[in-house]
Parts: sequence; C-alpha cells; structure tokens
Amino acid sequence: MILYDHPLSPYAQKVRIMLREKGVAFDARIPDGLGSGDGRGYAAHNPRLEVPALVVGDTTIYDSSVILEYLEDVHPEPALRPADPLRAAQCRMIEEVCDTHFEAINWGLGELRFFGRGNGIAEDLRRVAAEETAVLHRWLERQIDASGWLSGDAYGWADLVAVPYVTMSQIFGVGPAPDTALNAWIDRVMARPAVATTIGEAAASVAGMEHYVGLLDSGAFRRQFRDHRLEWMIRAGGMQVVLDGIAKDNVRFTDLAMFDR
Repeated sequence: MILYDHPLSPYAQKVRIMLREKGVAFDARIPDGLGSGDGRGYAAHNPRLEVPALVVGDTTIYDSSVILEYLEDVHPEPALRPADPLRAAQCRMIEEVCDTHFEAINWGLGELRFFGRGNGIAEDLRRVAAEETAVLHRWLERQIDASGWLSGDAYGWADLVAVPYVTMSQIFGVGPAPDTALNAWIDRVMARPAVATTIGEAAASVAGMEHYVGLLDSGAFRRQFRDHRLEWMIRAGGMQVVLDGIAKDNVRFTDLAMFDR
C-alpha cells in the first residue's frame, strides 16, 4: 500500500497508527506540491488536495475516517473498532469532535507558529486557543472509561484517533495538566509502539516547518482555510488574518475543478 501523507498531519497519523497496529506494511510518501494548491498529479488521488490518501491496487481511498473503516473491514484482527454498536458510535463521535473542533484549534496555532500569521493579534488568538483547548481536554477526559481507555474496556479506535490531537496540543504548549486523568491516558497510549513511533515522527517533523514562512510570503505555499478551520479563525477574532491571506493569495479554499481532473 502507498500512503500519501505528511507526518505532522493528525489525519495521517490516525492512519499510520492503525496500519501499524494491524501490522500492514505501507510506503509513506509526501505528495509533490503539498500545500501549494497545485493539483497537478496528486488530484488524481485526492481531488480535495488533502492528505492522507491510501492507494490500494488501482484504487485510491481518501478521507482518514473512510480509510480507517476500510482497514478495519479488510484487516479485522486485531479488532480496534468495538463490537458493540453503541460503543462504536461513541468512538466515531469522539473522532468527529477531534477531526473538526480540536483540529481547527491546533491548525490555528500552527498558522501562528509555523506560518507567522496574526501580526498584532497573535497573542489574543493564542489565548482563545488555550481556553478552548482546555474545554476539549475536559470533554475528552469525561469520555475516559473506568478501564482507563476512550474506546471502552480496552485500547482501540477512539484512543488512536484522539491521541494525535492531544499530543499536538502538547507541542503547542497547551497540553493537559500533569496531574489529570487525560495526561495519564496519554502515557498509557504512548506505551504502544505503533503510537510512539507515529507521534515521534510527527515531533521530529516540527523542525522542518521553520522554512514555511518564507514560502508563504513568496506565494509558493497556500494554506487551506476550510470548514472548521475558517470558523475557528473568525470566531477567535482572526478575521483580518483571513482577509490578509486572501489579499496576498496565500490562503485557499476547496477547488471543485479538481474533481474534473
């Protein structure tokens, strides 16, 4: 299998973790032009120009949640999706919150740290991000079962989909407090080799993000302001960040023309 991704993408991290938990070999590749908005080539795999995308034979599957469902169906052992339908639904709800609201906050913090946005209001945006991250940390903590896992009586789906977001909040300096149940949960999840390897790859890739500010200023790099990301930036008080990005042409939105490629 070929996995088009980037190690810092939480969506890609979910897939890497599951592939490793299942013992499925894969070849990870960063798509050419990722982040530029240039759809030549990669649009054939994912017209949304996002990672991850998983190539299986002559077919490409995109959207991390869809990929996880496919992998669980094709490689049912070890089982990561709870057998109980209600518990499985709870896992999917946790994934949905993390993929939307949690991802948007971390993404906003990345815009400030890695891409130098928010001139004059960066500290205000960081304050809002810290406050909202704390809310989501408390929410996640309430989802932890008496067993100590998010997925029920054992490690599983909800644990592997949530850990990329909580560990990313740690990278941005807004991780859970040391004496919390959520922090203890991180320690348990990180004890798994598949998780430790994947999160380690993400942490190692942070240093390589330093050169992106120049690419942003040159117009060679265009960040995707979509869905909950756009909502968060506006809600947090960063409307001017969006307007400046549009004026400088270093933000982009979904281009449906890619579906014609």
